[in-house]
Amino acid sequence: MGRADSEESAPVLESPPDSPNVATASSSEGNWLIITNQADPKASLPSSELNNLEEKRPKLELAQPLDDQGAVADLAQTVAELRRQEQELRQKIAVLQETQSTILSDQLAQTQAAVERMVQEGLSELEQRKQALLISVEQLERRRERIRAEMRTSFAGVSQELAIRVQGFKDYLVGSLQDLASAAEQLELTPQSEPPKPAVEESRSPEKTPTPKFTEQGFQEQARQIRKILDQYRTLPDYYGPPWQLRRTFEPVHAERVSNWFFSQGGRGALKTMGSRLQNILIASATISVLRTLYGDRMRTLIIANTPERLGEWRRGLQDCLGISRSDFGPERGIVLFEEAPALVQKADRLLTQKQLPLIIVDETEDQINLSMLQFPLWLAFAPDPQQISTYQY
Repeated sequence: MGRADSEESAPVLESPPDSPNVATASSSEGNWLIITNQADPKASLPSSELNNLEEKRPKLELAQPLDDQGAVADLAQTVAELRRQEQELRQKIAVLQETQSTILSDQLAQTQAAVERMVQEGLSELEQRKQALLISVEQLERRRERIRAEMRTSFAGVSQELAIRVQGFKDYLVGSLQDLASAAEQLELTPQSEPPKPAVEESRSPEKTPTPKFTEQGFQEQARQIRKILDQYRTLPDYYGPPWQLRRTFEPVHAERVSNWFFSQGGRGALKTMGSRLQNILIASATISVLRTLYGDRMRTLIIANTPERLGEWRRGLQDCLGISRSDFGPERGIVLFEEAPALVQKADRLLTQKQLPLIIVDETEDQINLSMLQFPLWLAFAPDPQQISTYQY
């Protein structure tokens, strides 16, 4: 018992001095026996020590395998967990790839649809612009043909227009020389001892107020002169003539209206409008030009229109057709513009008192005519056509 107690308290085993082939070592887990030769160690040990060694040997041999089995189990469990995570990750990757492919497919389909829609909208817009351009081209072509037709009928081309101008200037010079020769032939170069009494009456006759009556027999000479002037305006227009002479193309329809006013209505009546104010101004300009040729500066023109814009259009049109300037418009000049009828009537009365001849021209837009204007010897009104839409903008 005493030896066993000593071995438990001191785990180091010492070999006896007479046993050189056996060595012992101690540790906290137990004791290990190291044999250094091939001889049976049991032969050199006591029986009590051999028993102790036999009891401790299984314990020493089983300690290390138990620890290795736990580590292996843990490692196997870790590997299984990693494999499970790997499977989950693979599944997630597959799901993400499928989702990505679906999203890409949807986005591609939406992009294609948007591109197709944009292309269709662009094509439709281009088609609309093409149609608009085709319509504009067609309108321009029709306008070109209309202008060409108008040039052929009215101007007969630029070259013919120049030829007409040159011929008109030539005829104007020839006519002026002929009138000058006729006037020289009619001059009485021999003075008379006693001027006859009719000469005195003739000197006073210009002071009387002229009362034109173009339809009566006594005015046949004036009628022939008027027809001659209208024929000259129609066949030989003079675009560079003197002021108060018509400078625009005068068509047969215009000449017919003016002749009707002179010879059928006796210088007092209404004419159906031509459809535009410029055409009416052309007829009025021809009438003014003829009367200025017959009566000179004694003929005064009074025009009435109810707005300043229309009066301005009359002023510009008369300047263009008659070759006059702004200085020819005014209360004491050739043409006077009025917006109200009472002022025009007062001016016409004063002109008659001054032995002058007023010509009253009424614009188409005047719905009502003052009856006081009908008492004067010359008045021309343009009546609107009920079957024709007016082209006036104001």
